[in-house]
Amino acid sequence: MKKPQEHPYRGMLMILAAVAMFSLMDAISKYLTRFYPVTTVVWARYLFHTLLVIVVLGPRLGRGLVQTRRPGAQVVRGLFLAGATLFFVSALKYLPLAEASAISFMAPLLVTVMAVVLLKERVGLALWIAVLSGFVGVLTIIRPGSGIFTWAALLPLVAAVCFASYQILTRRLAGLESPYTSVFYSGLVGMLVLSISLPYGWALPQSGLHLALFALIGIIAGSSHLVLIKAYDFAPASRLAPFSYTQLIWAAVAGYVAFDDFPDFWSVVGITVLMASGIYIATHQHLSDRVERAELPLVPPGA
Repeated sequence: MKKPQEHPYRGMLMILAAVAMFSLMDAISKYLTRFYPVTTVVWARYLFHTLLVIVVLGPRLGRGLVQTRRPGAQVVRGLFLAGATLFFVSALKYLPLAEASAISFMAPLLVTVMAVVLLKERVGLALWIAVLSGFVGVLTIIRPGSGIFTWAALLPLVAAVCFASYQILTRRLAGLESPYTSVFYSGLVGMLVLSISLPYGWALPQSGLHLALFALIGIIAGSSHLVLIKAYDFAPASRLAPFSYTQLIWAAVAGYVAFDDFPDFWSVVGITVLMASGIYIATHQHLSDRVERAELPLVPPGA
């Protein structure tokens, strides 16, 4: 297979656009949780995600879109992603958008720890310091006495664990499965699993606007993942991953504009520490070229 020609600035612009789309999707999801069960919102996200991938990629890839040599791994990977999204959207129901997004960005830190334990990757002292700093940043955000220090703060933490597990499986599949096939099964598994919950928590859209928003979050989810895959065709993961942290800026802006929520001083400090540690880890990961080219980028659970 011919190696794609690198265009770093194209990749940078694409990932910046994708993470801005993720923040918009999260803001819409948070709004919809005011009127509908979380399971309904997440199910709609995966339904329209799957339909979009089929419409866009089906005619070009045909059976190649659904052919997989690792069906079990794809199902488990999809379950982890569905769990991550479910817990994260549940967090959005109770927490400000910026803080919930920041806590969920623990996922890259957890991936580093899990890669050492499960994939036997070697990590230097500097990376361990960065991981520890990231955890300190999260503790600063959810510090005792703040409005974030409630049981709901556990939701994005659990989402981060699920998403880190999803990323570890993504690394396992790197070079073995097409990223487009992985995106398809991520949506399909999430849709099927959450369909089981619909009889216990289903609500019809209350208006045409709400129906459009349900479709929009799925369309944004599917299209932004496709944009991310294309971005990583233009530049390696180590170069682009730091730009994913601009999502925290967009989350703060969206939270303020849509919900009049803005992080307080200590939350801003914690978010800054978390961003710095995550960016350091992203730019100093010791991954093989095969993994770097094939794995999906480290994006937060809401994506």
